[in-house]
Amino acid sequence: MTTEDRFSMSAEKYLAKHNILVYLEDSVAQLLEHREENPKTNAVKFFSEYFNSLRDGNHTMFREYNFVQATPHNRASFVRLFWKCYRQIGKKGDLLSIQEYHSLISLLCPDFPFEPVQKTARIILLDDALDCLISFADFIYAFQVQFYYDEFMEKCHEIYLSLMQTQRSPRDPVVVPSGTEDTKVHQNSHHPSDGVDAMQYFRAVYPLCDRSTFSTPPGNCLKEILFNVPRVSFYGFLMALAKSESINDHIGWLPQKSELLDGPESEIAFPTIRMKTKTRPVSATGNSKHSSSQNVYTTQTSSSSLSSHSNKGKNSQINTRKTKKRKDSSEESSSDSDSDSSDDTN
Repeated sequence: MTTEDRFSMSAEKYLAKHNILVYLEDSVAQLLEHREENPKTNAVKFFSEYFNSLRDGNHTMFREYNFVQATPHNRASFVRLFWKCYRQIGKKGDLLSIQEYHSLISLLCPDFPFEPVQKTARIILLDDALDCLISFADFIYAFQVQFYYDEFMEKCHEIYLSLMQTQRSPRDPVVVPSGTEDTKVHQNSHHPSDGVDAMQYFRAVYPLCDRSTFSTPPGNCLKEILFNVPRVSFYGFLMALAKSESINDHIGWLPQKSELLDGPESEIAFPTIRMKTKTRPVSATGNSKHSSSQNVYTTQTSSSSLSSHSNKGKNSQINTRKTKKRKDSSEESSSDSDSDSSDDTN
């Protein structure tokens, strides 16, 4: 947003556009809950930590789904958080099912529904192959566009079905009476699998970019996708959105696909603001009884902290062995003294 646009907006429109009231209300609610357990909480420090976490994109960790999906910034931050926590899966080349991806997401947001993950799988896989395994890179970019543009995709699906319905009528056989035995039958040459006319679909979808209250891709990104093909299917359109580097740049929270797995593991700063709930996250193994936020910590700890923990364990083991040796030697010396005293008595 340019400076002129910002100052030309009314105060109410600016607050609504950037969801300022959502964060103000949430920060106050979090402070009141936090003070129930810690009455001496410093409000200024608390708000500083809250908005620093919001700026860095760590504020959605362990929060409820209603908050995670409440704003575009929250949605993009959550996708980046998922990438930062689990990108070692991609580095190892592991392929996971949609149930396993949902379990990993549930470690970060315990009440995250299965439906968005299932919709993500439909972008990548055919309906009859949803039980196939998916690579991390394919999943993360499809999940990003599905979660970030969820309402836009719903509208696009409705438009697509409407266009398909309109072109079904001409496809039905039409008998042209000629009065002869050579009755002519005219039929549309396109099949349902061909999708719809790409330009017609663009003209129907493009107005959403200007009139919608929800997040939509930039119009020029839609042109890049739909101007280069004669016809398009709905899931072909969604796959093109997921693969578009322009749309990934527009959202601005994930690196390009070529850099997705590059760089060292970075340590994630855990927010002080956490969801206050009795619900425990569901682990990737399906054992919810013993799973907790500690399951997430292990995926986010840097290699240096891991080595320090292992060194502490080794030192404690060495100290234990030294103590045991001293104890054994003292017992041996006491037994020797006892035997000497018994010899003197004799």
